[in-house]
Amino acid sequence: MNKSDSIIELAKALSKFQGEVKQPKKGGYNPHFKSHFSTLDDVVKSITETAHKFGLSFMQFPVNEGDLVGVKTIVLHESGEFIEGETIYAKPMQNNPQALGSVVSYLKRYSLSAIFGIVADEDDDSNSAMDFNKQNNAPSTPSKPPYKAPSNNTLEVPKTAEEAAKIVFPFGKHVGKTLKEIFISDKSYIKWLVESEKTDPAIFEGIQLMQVAVAQANAAKASQQ
Repeated sequence: MNKSDSIIELAKALSKFQGEVKQPKKGGYNPHFKSHFSTLDDVVKSITETAHKFGLSFMQFPVNEGDLVGVKTIVLHESGEFIEGETIYAKPMQNNPQALGSVVSYLKRYSLSAIFGIVADEDDDSNSAMDFNKQNNAPSTPSKPPYKAPSNNTLEVPKTAEEAAKIVFPFGKHVGKTLKEIFISDKSYIKWLVESEKTDPAIFEGIQLMQVAVAQANAAKASQQ
């Protein structure tokens, strides 16, 4: 993670911000998951209403790497100090401006939530942008999975990074391993899963949740230095 030589003032401001910020409202509804979620506008409003009191602001930039679209978030302090979050990537499932805009919005929301410590909920931008295709032919998990394969042989979509970490792969070269083990040991395979159009939606969402958790942990660690 890139940061200024000192982040003492930024860390103080971020600590005060997190003690006062109000979590965003859940202004949207996801009919697929039948759940309410905080939109990007909700998250931005929640942050900006409090951040200016402590001299905090942010910038976000879309980036491209092959077929992947990413978002980089930088938190700034009026002293000139800054923290640059890890770039988070995803692959739009359709090649059109609407799909591109949806995935960028989705990543902006995830990245902002992670670096500012905002509670991140499922966003419907991810559904329209990535159009997850479930694998109906995946074999059942051979060992003690936290997620039992339903009758259609798909994995249950995790809601937290902790749940995602415990997903046991029922297929491929890492069969029997948890997503956490693969996330740590085989970054190239994780990248392949993100890029693949056939990746199970539970695994794809799990990777996104874990990437956000790592970015949030890195931001917290940097603020303590």
